Amino acid sequence: VQLQASGGGLVQAGGSLRLSCAASGSIFSVDFMAWHRQAPGKQRELVAFISSGGSTNYADSVKDRFTISKDNAKNTVYLQMDSLKPEDTAVYYCGIAMRGSSRYYWGQGTLVTVSS
Repeated sequence: VQLQASGGGLVQAGGSLRLSCAASGSIFSVDFMAWHRQAPGKQRELVAFISSGGSTNYADSVKDRFTISKDNAKNTVYLQMDSLKPEDTAVYYCGIAMRGSSRYYWGQGTLVTVSS
């Protein structure tokens, strides 16, 4: 399974970005897809996830600003990020978990930098 993330970049505070992550390879029964982030000097944290049925969950720090969505036909998960803040600056990673497998697959990360 390979995950290709894209969409990161430099944006001013208050701006928006949309991240994409396309999964390919042996994709069978997807349990959930998620976005994580890791800021410099900090641990990686879960930002949002979306289940196979479409249920979503967000970290408190991004609620009402970020929206996770997916396209099942394309095995792609998106993260729409609005009202960005400098503290959102991080490398963003996508991940996928599949039913019947204990392995969690990671994408390569895409850098988001929010300037003040």
